[in-house]
Amino acid sequence: MNTHITIASVTQRIQNRSAALRETYLAELEQMASRQLGTDRMGCANIAHAVAAWPTQDKFKIVSEKAPNIAIVTAYNDMLSAHAPYQSYPDRIKATARRLGANAVVAGGVPAMCDGVTQGTAGMELSLFSRDAIAMSTAIGLSHDVFDAALMLGVCDKIVPGLLIGALQFGHLPTLFVPAGPMGSGLSNGDKAKVREQYAQGKVGRAELLQAESAAYHGVGTCTFYGTANSNQMLLEAMGLHVPGAAFVPPIGDLRDQLTEHAVKMVLEMTRKPSELNLSKARAPIGKVVDERCIVNAMVALLATGGSTNHLIHWVAVARSAGILIDWNDFSDLSDVVPLLCRVYPNGSADVNQFQAAGGPSL
Repeated sequence: MNTHITIASVTQRIQNRSAALRETYLAELEQMASRQLGTDRMGCANIAHAVAAWPTQDKFKIVSEKAPNIAIVTAYNDMLSAHAPYQSYPDRIKATARRLGANAVVAGGVPAMCDGVTQGTAGMELSLFSRDAIAMSTAIGLSHDVFDAALMLGVCDKIVPGLLIGALQFGHLPTLFVPAGPMGSGLSNGDKAKVREQYAQGKVGRAELLQAESAAYHGVGTCTFYGTANSNQMLLEAMGLHVPGAAFVPPIGDLRDQLTEHAVKMVLEMTRKPSELNLSKARAPIGKVVDERCIVNAMVALLATGGSTNHLIHWVAVARSAGILIDWNDFSDLSDVVPLLCRVYPNGSADVNQFQAAGGPSL
């Protein structure tokens, strides 16, 4: 299948514009990737500090057997519905890694805030700034530099762009994102809007309004409308940074558990030398995966699904972190030729669960 002439042209334009910066970025990646393993490169005192709290078998596995060591960076907190499911993920990831002959540790945690909670309050003033705090927190966690791969646990608005920006600073590491999925559908968007209108007209009180809102936002997982959080998942899916099909699977259930475990297997496969495993993704560091074509894929996916316009800010910063320069003219030119393929609330009446039921990203 041939690439549309405009998409090819925009991609080439981005490659030309970014050439010098991208070359510098890739050279830095090669320098990082060509070093010895952390346990061979670092001083004995550094290594002892790094593994001091680990079980004896895990220490032996990493230090003596040179097994892969996966960093987990998590946005878990049990305040927010979208990130509450992550409480159990590190233990599942660690158990899966051990079963596959590797090791996994929580390298760090990042803050995660919800615009749905802070809208209309002073806390909202921190929202956009939190993206850069998350990026720095991610880089701090990875800066211990004893890792062979990384898994990012985060879903919502500023969290995914921040995690991605931070991960690209350690772009020599194979890295995947591990989503948690949306909450089940509750009160429909139409019915919720009616109650809001009735409240504004004085026909119902605060108690009825709160009851309606709580019926719409009622459990663990992301909000079910197609805002920035769920748009994040669509873009990561298009970029190949998820297990394929993982974006909108519910947070609780066997399939979600299997997808999380498969993410461990996939990222470990990416750490192998081509001579060890005959895989096209062998040694696939995130800094090379996220190239100009990958960024354009994300932009096209955003436009084709009518996703959050916040990504016109976030993906410019994400691309820059990989040595790639994009601007709003690129988005504009792509939007002229990319058709809108679906309508998900607020761009339509269906929520993301209905979108998933209709085929989801794979459709």
